[in-house]
Amino acid sequence: MAAPVSSSSVSTSTAPARSYAGPMLLMTTLFFLFGAVTNFNDVLMPYLKDVCQLTDFQSTAVQSAFFGAYFLMSLPAGRVLEKIGFKRGIVLGLLVMAVGALLFVPAANTRLFGLFLLALGLLGAGVTLLQVAANPYVSVLGPARTAASRVSIVGVANGLGGTISPLIGGLILFGGSAVLQAQLAALPLEQRLTQEATLVKPLYLGLALFLALLAVLFFLVRLPEIESIPAEEEAALAAEAGTSGRRSALDYRHLVLGIVAIFTYVGVEVGIGSFLIRYGESQGISQLSGFTQQLVRGLSVATSWAAALFGHSPEPIDTNTGFTKAVGAVLVSSYWFGLMVGRIIGIPLLSRFNARKLLVGVCAAGTLFVVASLLSSGETALWLVVLCGLCNSIIWPVVFPLAITGLGRFTKQGSSYLIMAIVGGAIIPPLMGWIATNGGGLRVAFVLPALCYAYLLFYSVRGYQVR
Repeated sequence: MAAPVSSSSVSTSTAPARSYAGPMLLMTTLFFLFGAVTNFNDVLMPYLKDVCQLTDFQSTAVQSAFFGAYFLMSLPAGRVLEKIGFKRGIVLGLLVMAVGALLFVPAANTRLFGLFLLALGLLGAGVTLLQVAANPYVSVLGPARTAASRVSIVGVANGLGGTISPLIGGLILFGGSAVLQAQLAALPLEQRLTQEATLVKPLYLGLALFLALLAVLFFLVRLPEIESIPAEEEAALAAEAGTSGRRSALDYRHLVLGIVAIFTYVGVEVGIGSFLIRYGESQGISQLSGFTQQLVRGLSVATSWAAALFGHSPEPIDTNTGFTKAVGAVLVSSYWFGLMVGRIIGIPLLSRFNARKLLVGVCAAGTLFVVASLLSSGETALWLVVLCGLCNSIIWPVVFPLAITGLGRFTKQGSSYLIMAIVGGAIIPPLMGWIATNGGGLRVAFVLPALCYAYLLFYSVRGYQVR
């Protein structure tokens, strides 16, 4: 285990080089967990839509409850960490998440949607606290020259967790044989819904136990206590912007436009993932292509062992009946896999080419993919939307630094506003759901992601400019 390191002694210590392998493994696990818990909501939303008998609009409260916590908890999380420290903050975040996971048991027993939302809100609050506490740790767990590599590692772990969890969730919540599905369909409605509601309990019970174990490990391991920004850096930032004549970060036009860009980016990323399954159902696909069938069968077999850990042994997903929710879960996973691959590819590309010009390219591609999907039908329309995951990969790491460029002493304030803009994930999906329910179906609802990409394209071309 790593010995505690103070910020004043890191550079002057003559002790033997410390190994941060153990703490770094824990941090990598933490970021894997962020991705897994967040992206699982994409299969949880259509699942709860059925179990709780909701409309498309009502089901989007799943994302609102989770991502709304980012908006409500971002600033309080910073104050909590100032009082109890980063390490205890991580432990507290894990325990809050564990409580949220445990609440899924009574929620499933009663099928009360409000109780599900409370559980999701606690999960989101815990993740917010962990995000605020964990990100600084990654930069100090080792030499400064390898900080970028560590950030890349946890970013890939985050993407891997977000890719795997919809697959496992799809197998457990929507999988099984065609015979089993027919048996469930033959049951009276209330009996079928009650039986389907129990499927989620082993998943979140297992998650709660894992979170509690991780909290114990973080409590026992010795990690360096760090400051948010050293005093000398704070003074330098103040001197840098002392003559700017600005009174707030919001006086910078490019930051305000950047806040909207982060809002729309998170909104479109979450909105597409949330409605992929429903979008596929709306296409009326009765026969899957050979490529999609092979992909679904292969991935369902490859991940069936994970479902067995939660007491389930589902058969390979049936692909002979066209598009189903289980098939859709595989495509949700493919969407997030594209984002992960894009991040891996983006690491060397962003260091070699102009990052803003790459941003222009992916935003233009995202706009074209969604528009082309709206003009297409069937599997073609569906896969065009799946490809948007690849486009999303570098938007955050490019937009965020563009938005805080030149803020000087307002950098921390501007960063806080950008983090709060993650609330876009709580607002854009409900807007899509409202349009789908009241404005002409999901095809019309997907006009909103096209508009979001169009705004991001504007920001990458002109909105980023410092004035």
